[in-house]
Amino acid sequence: MSRPAPISVEADPASTTHTNRVRALNDAFRRSFVGGHVMLSRGIASLPEEQRREAEATVQAFEAFSVADDPYNEHDFGAFDLAGQRCFWKIDTYDRAMVGHSPDPADPAVTVRVLTILLAQEY
Repeated sequence: MSRPAPISVEADPASTTHTNRVRALNDAFRRSFVGGHVMLSRGIASLPEEQRREAEATVQAFEAFSVADDPYNEHDFGAFDLAGQRCFWKIDTYDRAMVGHSPDPADPAVTVRVLTILLAQEY
């Protein structure tokens, strides 16, 4: 999944605090699936139940973050293998009306998180 290069930010405490808050909210949601919506792509949804559950458990336990896949250090994307297939998961943040991006992903009062699990071939 191609992402834009991270913006270079000097050691700005406000930026660091914001990123830490976004990362903590993303991690809490990913680990629990509570506080947002979890979506399964058609490919994941069509897998046998045992594999769907394995995909969900893998996402919840995911800790293999890398600079290549997580350049902003927000823990909003991951990739893993499941039954010989490459899979992705991604957290997107929307405004409360779900019509646009969240004005502040670090503020749960104005943000809805959506985690999508999909087969890489569906991307």
